[in-house]
Amino acid sequence: MLCRRGAAVLRRKFSATTIKYTKTDEAPMLATYALLPIIKRFTDPAGIGVELTDISVAGRVLSVFGLAPDNLSQLGDLAKQGKANIIKLPNVSASMPQLLDAIAELQAKGYDIPNYPTNPSNDKEREIQSTYSKVIGSAVNPVLREGNSDRRVAPPVKTYAQNHPKRMGKWRTEAKTDVAHMTGGDFFSSEQSTSMTRAASVRIEMVAKDGTTTVLKPEVKLQEGEVIDASVMRVAQLRTFVEETLQECKRTNTMVSLHLKATMMKVSDPIVFGHAVSVFFKDAFEKHASDFAKIGVNPNLGLASVLSTVQNSSLPNKDQILADIDACYQNRPSLAMVDSDRGITNLHVPSDIIIDASMPNVVRDSGSMWNKDNELEETVCIIPDRCYAGVYKAMFDDCKAHGQFDAGTMGNVSNVGLMAQKAEEYGSHDKTFEAASEGTIRVVDDQGNQVFSHDVAKGDIWRMCQTKDAPIKDWVKLAVSRARATGDPTIFWLNPERAHDRVMKEKVEKYLPNHDTNGLHISIMSPPEATKFSCEQIRKGKNAISCTGNVLRDYLTDLFPILELGTSAKMLSIVPMLEGGAMYETGAGGSAPKHVQQFVKEGHLRWDSLGEYLALATSLEDLGQSTNNERATLLGQTLSTATGKLLDENLSPSRKVNERDNRGSTFYIARYWAEAMAKHDDSFKDLADGLRDNEEKIAQELITCQGTPVDLGGYYMVDDVKAEKAMRPSAIFNKLIDGHTKTN
Repeated sequence: MLCRRGAAVLRRKFSATTIKYTKTDEAPMLATYALLPIIKRFTDPAGIGVELTDISVAGRVLSVFGLAPDNLSQLGDLAKQGKANIIKLPNVSASMPQLLDAIAELQAKGYDIPNYPTNPSNDKEREIQSTYSKVIGSAVNPVLREGNSDRRVAPPVKTYAQNHPKRMGKWRTEAKTDVAHMTGGDFFSSEQSTSMTRAASVRIEMVAKDGTTTVLKPEVKLQEGEVIDASVMRVAQLRTFVEETLQECKRTNTMVSLHLKATMMKVSDPIVFGHAVSVFFKDAFEKHASDFAKIGVNPNLGLASVLSTVQNSSLPNKDQILADIDACYQNRPSLAMVDSDRGITNLHVPSDIIIDASMPNVVRDSGSMWNKDNELEETVCIIPDRCYAGVYKAMFDDCKAHGQFDAGTMGNVSNVGLMAQKAEEYGSHDKTFEAASEGTIRVVDDQGNQVFSHDVAKGDIWRMCQTKDAPIKDWVKLAVSRARATGDPTIFWLNPERAHDRVMKEKVEKYLPNHDTNGLHISIMSPPEATKFSCEQIRKGKNAISCTGNVLRDYLTDLFPILELGTSAKMLSIVPMLEGGAMYETGAGGSAPKHVQQFVKEGHLRWDSLGEYLALATSLEDLGQSTNNERATLLGQTLSTATGKLLDENLSPSRKVNERDNRGSTFYIARYWAEAMAKHDDSFKDLADGLRDNEEKIAQELITCQGTPVDLGGYYMVDDVKAEKAMRPSAIFNKLIDGHTKTN
């Protein structure tokens, strides 16, 4: 055990080291108000700085207009320089409705920022729109992810989940649940791909039918060995597919639901979403086309925006229009609901249904989603593009054949994800275009050679993606490393029928021999085949490692963990940067908005900060190893011990008001961490004793504060004083943490 004098000597040895702890949005942001003071109480004496860095939607909006520091770019620079130690909490990948709400809130708080010009009519408005585009959708992750992803479940978390399995609904063998996808005209069918034989630059241009050429993007710089792809979604075939699916589901009396990712795929998916809205409500859109054009109805923003635009218009027939929209439901199949009590459908807001979070819930809930009567009902899941739809279909087929998974006995599927340097579709936003007319979109290199070419019709969605060679090599290396560390079968999810995957398969087969794979079980399978194999493994209580590209990484790190653990927020996610350093991601925030709604309504925050505890412990241990900082290593190890005890004692947040919530769990992590540290360092003894002796009072204070509405002073930008008061309501606890003194 270290005495106080010994601890002081150690502190003098340490050089100041800073961990960047991100301030993000919604529930994770609220939890930070309670947890960060505790973190600093433990790290400050060790000379480890923990700096709160604002990358929230509000912070990013203000930064692009020069009203706040550009923290995101600063963190991105650290990631590229090999100096990163970033703890990244889930952030909002803002959809357009969310961005508009954030702008309105900031303007109401007095910030001089412009309105978002939906249909810019001059250069100034186009510049404003371009500035705001830096905030929409996946604005954060592509900047910070300068490394590939190692995402897995920590052993204590898996043990806890098996000892306290979440209930899941039973599957019927004859369930109507299915996946509907296009069979032609989608990105999958039109994709072209190649690997660059030399460093070069290319331009993207549109050649109209009359021969007029418009440069869509003048230059994209490419490295030798870089994989590039181009593909097009043909909207005529998309609309026909949606219409035929709706008609078939109406005929079979089956509910429908749409599953996209309009947040991360911020250019393409909102357009696809808009087509689904306008097809579902086709009768009203066709009947009132001229009025809709006159008032600027935009289905890409969802049904809620359509209704609001009509209701707020001065059209003399707006009541009839609203009635005609409502009448469309009679001729369509039932539609999945987001909030049946408030009439919020699957088509209301593009960011309400995010495929990586929504589809696992369909599996968990017997192949069902909530209907208008607030009951679970089997559904046909519309996922237009085939690139990844087969994964979910294979999962559904497995559940129909073998029944629901057993969370108490099932194994786990970890993930090694290729995501560094804006890999694949998540880096396509600045190279995605909605065709302005009929013609040809082509990619031409700096020597005048045509690389790709697609004929397009007006409205077709064309995109180009990039995947650099260095991240691919690192991805293969990381996969072999995880295979060696675990002994688990390791599968690269690549479909030889898809153009991009064929090129990637060649890359994997080229780089695997650079590593010692003797005795390892490494294979390549198509995503549906890999899904089937992984399901077979976990049903036997065994494990598998999925090695996937960026989008599937996102999907699978929700799909399997939600079934195994009840939530993906409990996963450990490490991003070792290509240049050194690392980012530690703390889980998924798909349910965060509902958590905030409950907190504001009744003062109970059910957000589980387990992901933060896991990430911080790993961050501290890695910091200790890289800087020879014994105290950092000890802090990480003891926090891991505390986290294990928290799980063993079943002290995670409850979902119900007037029971333990996030603040209660945070108290217990502080207590157990202090007790673990006190075994090595006497300077933590008073804190450990004080937290233990006052446990009953503090725990009671953290429950009696619940049951009434909470005023946070904002949603995207909360009032710091109000938020801190709400998240730190125990005076005894606060004094122990802030005053460093024992309280009787």
